[in-house]
Amino acid sequence: MFKKSFNLFLRPLRLQRLLRQIFSFQHNKNHMTTFLPFSKPSISDAAIDEVVACLKSGWITTGPRVQQFEHALGEYLQAPHTAALSSATAAMHLALLALDLQPGDEIITTPLTFVATLNVIVQAGGKPVLVDVDHTYNMDVSKLPQAITPRTRAIMPVHLTGLPVDLDPLYALAKKHDLRVLEDAAQAIGTGYKGRLLGSFGDIQTFSFHPNKNMTTGEGGCITTHDEALIQKIRALRFHGIDRSAWDRYGKKGDQAYDVIAPGFKYNMMDIQAALGIHQLPELEDFIAKRTLLAERYLSILGDWPELTLPQLPAYAHRHSWHLFCVLINPEAAHLNRDTFMQEMKAHNIGTGLHYNAAHLYRFYQEHFGFKKGDFPVAENICSRIVSLPLFPDLTISEQDRVIAAMGKVFGKKI
Repeated sequence: MFKKSFNLFLRPLRLQRLLRQIFSFQHNKNHMTTFLPFSKPSISDAAIDEVVACLKSGWITTGPRVQQFEHALGEYLQAPHTAALSSATAAMHLALLALDLQPGDEIITTPLTFVATLNVIVQAGGKPVLVDVDHTYNMDVSKLPQAITPRTRAIMPVHLTGLPVDLDPLYALAKKHDLRVLEDAAQAIGTGYKGRLLGSFGDIQTFSFHPNKNMTTGEGGCITTHDEALIQKIRALRFHGIDRSAWDRYGKKGDQAYDVIAPGFKYNMMDIQAALGIHQLPELEDFIAKRTLLAERYLSILGDWPELTLPQLPAYAHRHSWHLFCVLINPEAAHLNRDTFMQEMKAHNIGTGLHYNAAHLYRFYQEHFGFKKGDFPVAENICSRIVSLPLFPDLTISEQDRVIAAMGKVFGKKI
C-alpha cells in the first residue's frame, strides 16, 4: 500500500527507479534474514477446515475419520489390510509383537537409520543384528546371507530417504530361510519399486506421517500387510487389547460390550489426526512431484561440486519419493567437516538435518549388544559426512537458490 500510494504521485522516472530499488533492497534483506528450515509441512485450508469440523463434531478420538483415512490409504497403496496408528514406531512395535518373538530371536536391520528401528526390536524382546549399507545409504542386500543364523526370525530393511531397498533378492532370501519381512518405510510413502508402490506387495510395511514426512497427520503412522491374521492382532493390540473400537462401542449403532483378547497398548490414531490425513493423501502425488523437481535441480546444479558427494541411485527400476536430499561432505575438498558446514549454514539462516548417526555407535547398543566402532565401516563413513539440505513442497526456486548460494559462500566458491 505504501509503495502503491507513492507511485501515484512520483512521476519522474529517476525517483520511481529509486523507490523500486529501496523496496527491492528491503524485501531481499528480510528474505535473507529469515531462517529457512530444512523441512516444513504443507497444510491446505481444506485440511485445516476438516480439523475444525472434527473438533466441532464432538468426536475427536478414533472414529469415522480414522476409518475413512484407513480406507483411502488402502486404496492408494493397493494394500489388502491397513491399520492407522499413533506413529510408525508403534506400527513396527506391534508388528514385531504380533510375530511372537522368543528370547534370543534375531531381527536383521541396518545401522544407518533412526534409532526407533532398533529400539522396537529390543522392546519386542528381540536381538538386533546389523548389516552394513552400500553407496545408496540402504542395506547392502549382498551382505544379508552372512547375517542369517538359525535364530533369525525377520529382516527389517529401511527405505532410507524415500529410496527403496532392492527387494527382489531380499524377499528371495527371506523365502529361502522362511523369514518374515518387516519393511521400515517410514520415509517412503509413495515410493515405488519396479512399477509397484511399497505396500501393494510383500509382507509387512510401516509408514510415518510425522510433520517432516512427505505427508502428515501431525504425528501418526500406519501398517500394511497381506497377512489377515496379523492385522487383526494389531488392531486389537493398538487399543488395550479390546476387540472393538471406541466408534463401534459408543457410536449410535455401537455395542458397549467388549472382550479383551491381549494386554494391548494405547497406539490408536485420533480423528483429529485423520482429518489432516484425508486431505494430505490426495495431495501426496503433487508433493512428490514438487520434491522430485527440486531434487533434480539440486542434482543438476551441484553435480560438479567436488566438495560434495551427491545421492547415488541404484540401477533397478524405482520411484524415489525424495523424503530427504542427503549429500556427503568431502572434507578434503571442502576444507571443513560436516558439523562445521551445518554450523556455517545456520549462520547464513539455512537449516539442515543430520540423518543419521549410525545406531550401533550409541552407548546403549554398544553396552548391551557389543557393537563397536569399525563394525560397519560404510555406514560409519556416511554418517560422519551426511547432511540433509532443505527440501519440501513449498520450497520456492528462489529459496533453493538461496540455499545453494549459502553453500557456495561456505565453500568459498564463486557462483
